[in-house]
Amino acid sequence: MTYLSLFSGIGGFELGIGKKARCVGYSEIDPYAISIYRSHFPDHKNYGDVTKINPDELPSFDLLVGGFPCQAFSIAGRRQGFNDKRGNLFFEIARIVKHCKPRLLLLENVKGLINHDQGKTFATVISTLDELGYDLQWQVLDSKDFGLAQKRQRVYIVGNIRGARRPEVFPVREARAKDIVQGEPVVVVREATTKGYAAAAVGDGVDVSFPNSKHRRGRVAKGLSHALTTKGEACTLTPDGKLRRMTPPEWERLQGFPVGWTERGMDKDGNLTRISDGQRYKCLGNAVGSPVIRAIIRRLLNPIYG
Repeated sequence: MTYLSLFSGIGGFELGIGKKARCVGYSEIDPYAISIYRSHFPDHKNYGDVTKINPDELPSFDLLVGGFPCQAFSIAGRRQGFNDKRGNLFFEIARIVKHCKPRLLLLENVKGLINHDQGKTFATVISTLDELGYDLQWQVLDSKDFGLAQKRQRVYIVGNIRGARRPEVFPVREARAKDIVQGEPVVVVREATTKGYAAAAVGDGVDVSFPNSKHRRGRVAKGLSHALTTKGEACTLTPDGKLRRMTPPEWERLQGFPVGWTERGMDKDGNLTRISDGQRYKCLGNAVGSPVIRAIIRRLLNPIYG
């Protein structure tokens, strides 16, 4: 079983897939994400900018995976959809799929993709893949249901080339214990309210991602972290009543990565380099929760490949 990874980031799909399939290549342009990715998967070939990939130069593969850029559809962003050049990158996936015809697809994006532009954007995504010959199924899954202390809702789309055996992947409700990356306990944080800092208890999560919003600033989380962004703004309350930014290792656990996954990268010469905290937060905020991928992959591949 082989797969091609697009918009690969720091390898969340790869970690979730594990040894169930072999990666024939990946596509990423962020230098820090590439460096982290290379430190874990030094033998994987980077095809670079997805818009410049020549499908004729790709080896054959069975599965295409990718979390295409979500900022264009996220409620935390401007929600410009296909009017944003990042939103248009979905059609690069379609271009490669049209040429290579992999048997299976697994795509990820923010929940907001479903209702963006009154559902027209999601309808375009689904109809495009349908016209390329794929039967589709999808579900919104939340990282909190897969052993992670983070409320992170994402839509996952599975495609199966028409005429081939179709695995019933969804509904997926939760992960099994073996799907979860074991590590130190993450800081316990809790479900969103709008009562502000005064409602926070020691260890609670506090969202400071929207400093100019009186409604969202200081949201307190009871039992879960808010969805991580790229700016490292998730905080927790300390015993002395002060806010503390969660650390990169805490973010790694919130996304299902082993502690230290983003601490170092590898340059082109194979030398290890240290990654700054700012870049670690950015890369982790863009990442996919690997336990969710692991649960989907098990249901997607086991009926076909065992």
